[in-house]
Amino acid sequence: MEHEVFVPVPAETVRKALRDPVRVARCVPGLQQDADESAGPLAGRLKVRIGGHTITYRGTLRIVERGEVFAVEGDGVEARGTGSAKVSLTIRPEPAEGGTTLTFTGTSSAEGRLAELEDATTASAAHRLLDRFADRLATTAEDPAVEDAPGDDSSADDAAVGETAVEEQDGGATAPTAFDAPVPSPTLDPAADEEFDAADFDEGEAQAVDGPEEPEEFVELPELPVIPDEPPAEAAHARRTMIGRSAEEVDHAPPRGRYAPTPAPEASTAAATLRWIAPAAALALASAVVVGRALRRRK
Repeated sequence: MEHEVFVPVPAETVRKALRDPVRVARCVPGLQQDADESAGPLAGRLKVRIGGHTITYRGTLRIVERGEVFAVEGDGVEARGTGSAKVSLTIRPEPAEGGTTLTFTGTSSAEGRLAELEDATTASAAHRLLDRFADRLATTAEDPAVEDAPGDDSSADDAAVGETAVEEQDGGATAPTAFDAPVPSPTLDPAADEEFDAADFDEGEAQAVDGPEEPEEFVELPELPVIPDEPPAEAAHARRTMIGRSAEEVDHAPPRGRYAPTPAPEASTAAATLRWIAPAAALALASAVVVGRALRRRK
């Protein structure tokens, strides 16, 4: 694999950044450093996204300066799975017009989920990862708040974390530290310093910007309706009706609407019907017998 990226930073500045493992760790996208400080700044978890899949590897990176190039060796295993990956990469910073050209050359081998993907997909993800690394490297190299540290004495740098070194300059003045750097306002855009530079205004415009302009005339606003402090009586009554019921009524009130219980059908038994049918039938039979006897006597 070969890939080239241009960064608008001098070559020597890029080399100083590559000699510092702490800076390199900040430039690797998706790297979560290990909590164990003895493992080094380039040890931890690396999350990569390839072809719609997200794979997390646990391992280490090693970067060594060899003449004009920097050799990078890395190996890791999948955090969830049995796969593994190894990479061998060389970075050659070459001076170019207006900056530096970073030439990446290397090979890689993988087992597991990464080996199942196509070569074109893997190469595209690797190029994207290197582009982001180069962009962060250029930003970190130009950051004055990051102190330069030699790459061969990383253990001494780790022991001095959290301490502020003050160097005496000529005349007894102290050198400014990273904490003396001006902090931009969080409410402004990063490009606000370029847009509102004081050199872009003349004296008359600068005076106009110092304070707000006075209005030429006053405009009368219409009177706003007065909002009552208490709700109307209807709203108060409705509110008491909705939330003023007792707990017993709420707990024992039957549900209404679609969840209301279905009433049971009325039960009708034969015994209840015979209570009035039997006497009527007996009366009708007796009347028929009497009428029949009367007719026989007349004949």
